[in-house]
Amino acid sequence: MTENKIRVVITNKQKTIKIPTGLRMLVRRTCNAVLRMEEFKGAAEISVTFVDNAGIKELNAQYRDKDIETDVLSFPMGENGVWDKDPETGAFILGDVVISMEKAVEQAEIYGHTLQREVGYLTAHSVLHLLGYDHMEPLDKVHMREKEELVMEQLGLPASISYIADYN
Repeated sequence: MTENKIRVVITNKQKTIKIPTGLRMLVRRTCNAVLRMEEFKGAAEISVTFVDNAGIKELNAQYRDKDIETDVLSFPMGENGVWDKDPETGAFILGDVVISMEKAVEQAEIYGHTLQREVGYLTAHSVLHLLGYDHMEPLDKVHMREKEELVMEQLGLPASISYIADYN
């Protein structure tokens, strides 16, 4: 059954942090878990790129007019549940996820959990953005956090401590 096939294209554009064995598989599993939780119908494509702090700072300046390093950026390709389709595969193109591996390592240390947990969490957070979720309002932030944590638990990566991220 290929109708719900999820294609996750992962690119590493940084040399600062070695990508641990299994991390790419975790990113793929996280994307699949979010789409399954959200009952996404149809085939989908997601692009995930690992960058360093300089790379994410450049993207923030270019696309958000912010001269800062963030942990993750989401570039949704759809709006209101409508996405372009890849003419060759028929898959919905959900968008791009960009993760700063340097920030992920820093935050894993700050929050006292593994790099796998941090990258999984950032991936889940970003894929929810690709699906149209937002955290501008306090209630939306809580709703989004609940979904992120549900996915982390499904992947066997529950939170080691309770924390509220400072979204930029």
